[in-house]
Amino acid sequence: MLKEATIKFGTDGWRGMIAEDYTFANVRRCAQGFAAYVLTKGWAGRDVIVGHDKRFHSENFAAAVAEVLAANGIKVWLTDGPTPTPVIAYAVVDKKAVGAINITASHNPPGDNGFKVRDPNGGAIDPEGLKLIESLIPGSEGVKTMPLARAEADGLVRRFDASLAYIENVKKLVDLDAIRNAGFKVLIDAMWGNGGGWFPRLLAGGTTVVEEIHATRNPSFPEMGRPEPIQPNIDVGLRTTVERGADVLCITDGDADRMGIGDENGRFLNQLQVFALVAFYLLDIRGQRGPIVKTLSSGNMLDKLGKIYGVPVHETGVGFKFVAPKMIETDALIGGEESGGYAFKGNVPERDGILGNLLFLDFMVKTGKKPSQLLQSLFDKVGAHYYDRIDTKFPSELRDGVRQRVAQAQPGITFGGLVVERIDTTDGFKFVFADGGGWCLVRFSGTEPLIRVYCEVLDPALVQPVLQDGLRVAGLR
Repeated sequence: MLKEATIKFGTDGWRGMIAEDYTFANVRRCAQGFAAYVLTKGWAGRDVIVGHDKRFHSENFAAAVAEVLAANGIKVWLTDGPTPTPVIAYAVVDKKAVGAINITASHNPPGDNGFKVRDPNGGAIDPEGLKLIESLIPGSEGVKTMPLARAEADGLVRRFDASLAYIENVKKLVDLDAIRNAGFKVLIDAMWGNGGGWFPRLLAGGTTVVEEIHATRNPSFPEMGRPEPIQPNIDVGLRTTVERGADVLCITDGDADRMGIGDENGRFLNQLQVFALVAFYLLDIRGQRGPIVKTLSSGNMLDKLGKIYGVPVHETGVGFKFVAPKMIETDALIGGEESGGYAFKGNVPERDGILGNLLFLDFMVKTGKKPSQLLQSLFDKVGAHYYDRIDTKFPSELRDGVRQRVAQAQPGITFGGLVVERIDTTDGFKFVFADGGGWCLVRFSGTEPLIRVYCEVLDPALVQPVLQDGLRVAGLR
């Protein structure tokens, strides 16, 4: 008998290529590991939420998960259709469940799917919990399962609409009527994912016009490489914004936990800018106070806002498995990461691309400014900052050598002529430049065979030279 693959959990759970390693057998193994985790925690008889995205076979993988949980005596709330990740996360709290399993690969390429897990707060499970689940995953012979029809008949699996409770909470956090009656023309790029249909539903009935592109199900994700809200995946949306004369482009990724913004001129506002803009809105326009939690790849503008408004800024490793626990610990106002995922006080500690876009629209309402003007207001407050990122694939067998070359770098080297003052190895290798000149982060993906090089500097002419020097340090240039 062939040895079964070892399943390794990344920042949110497990992702793999459909039919290669992401098979029904391996999904059931993961579900059995999660069931064992629930029972180990002493949560027998409690509920678990199970949902899915619009990728190939996602609804059937979700059904397989429900069958395994039910066979282990765990009660399941199974979503009645594709459901955004933040809505599934909120359902955990609403149903007083002990966690969730979400079948989604989020922003990954079309051939992938994933097994995302959540804790009783609706947030990412911490690294220790992920390791425990991983350790409890058995071989196929250790998997319990029962037919879905029987599980439903026995009341172990119940189908439900998770949107209703989520929408009621959103109404408490955002003045939807103000956006609805602002007279905006809003273009939505749902990236063929779970965000499709949500903004027309939330904002219908007023003078604001909401139009969507890429809003239906298409698991091959045409017109983009992957449903990740960065260029070039969003270039069609940016062009369409100009062609249709929209005031703003609001983007959600494949499972709608990440967001992106395009301005009225068809220019992309990068993830660090949007994170800082939404924090600026909460602090300045709403007058709210509370800690900011950011990953070490999320930029210096947040630190400057923290000093201006007198709120602490906490920096974590990359991933919501670090951000979510820190948000809970500090009762944070906002938490987020460079990938475009941001979480907000009053909601669950989970990335929410729907709520984030609504807050940005309310920023426009409250100030009467368009996105380009809001960005300028931010720069007037904290100074202009420029960012970009390069993702580079390389053969997995070279990983150790590449990592060793990066680890050998020392303070005093230069990136784009900027001198490195110190190196932070909390998560990857962050080269911090002298005199507040910015930083360059070299980091290995936890879910894919690639290296990511990020930078933030004060001079736009230095962005590409710094990124190229990041690749040079890794020996990939």
